[in-house]
Amino acid sequence: MTALASLVVAEHDNATIRPATLNTVTAAAQCGGDVHVLVAGLNAGAAAQAASQIAGVAKVIHVDGAHFEHGLAENMAAQVIALASSYSHILFPATASGKNIAPRVAALLDVGQISDITKVDAVDTFERPIYAGNAIAIVQSLDATKVITVRTTGFDAAAATGGSAVVETVTGVADSGKSTFVGSEIAKSDRPELTAAKIIVSGGRALGSAEKFNEVMTPLADKLGAALGASRAAVDAGYAPNDWQVGQTGKIVAPQLYIAAGISGAIQHLAGMKDSKVIVAINKDAEAPIFSVADYGLEADLFTAVPELVAAL
Repeated sequence: MTALASLVVAEHDNATIRPATLNTVTAAAQCGGDVHVLVAGLNAGAAAQAASQIAGVAKVIHVDGAHFEHGLAENMAAQVIALASSYSHILFPATASGKNIAPRVAALLDVGQISDITKVDAVDTFERPIYAGNAIAIVQSLDATKVITVRTTGFDAAAATGGSAVVETVTGVADSGKSTFVGSEIAKSDRPELTAAKIIVSGGRALGSAEKFNEVMTPLADKLGAALGASRAAVDAGYAPNDWQVGQTGKIVAPQLYIAAGISGAIQHLAGMKDSKVIVAINKDAEAPIFSVADYGLEADLFTAVPELVAAL
């Protein structure tokens, strides 16, 4: 049996550590034993240094190579496997990247993956939401190595400073040759990133068009310094881009303040935002399910209420 120790696979841009990693470190600390962080990238010394400052981290493993620059899942999984024998728990944030690498690692280790945990009950027992968050499953794993993805909204972020972990540079595995990075199209925005935003303003299908979405919701987001979100219905109708989608098939968020305008509150949407600290709902349908999770509900026409709110701010 491997002595208790956890490996967190960091998400980073080769210079800084992404916030989701901090929540994952908190989850790892609750699994018992030392917490180590893997930073694999290209010229990622700055990211490794940033990881060493995270409170609670005992060691940072820094791997550098051109084939790690973009976090390709095949190469990342091979690197994690090369280190896996030293760890009882291997944790990833439950983000697009983490969900891409973790299943490969679990398959290569021939263990079950424990997905989307929101609580650590014991070193081998975890809680995760099922049925769009309407029930909580308690999962016990008998595998020698637990491969886990962490729902970041379930854990507080570890402090990004105050730690003093050693940084150990190791030689990385060779390029698997199974995939190559072709390019990325990243939407540039001055707004906070949706999953890291303290305030989110979301619009639904009731807005009726992309023009109305922009005309009504953008001034409110600007006033509050908020990120913009949308329901799946609004995204499917073309009112808002895909990366704004909040919900089970979009992004799971838990901001300090979530304002939902014209969103009825389908179960999949609620699953993505009901952990928000304060929820404000504006909808003219008094029976809308969104009101069941809202701290403050306003039964009103959003086309009247939102501009009034903007004016009052």
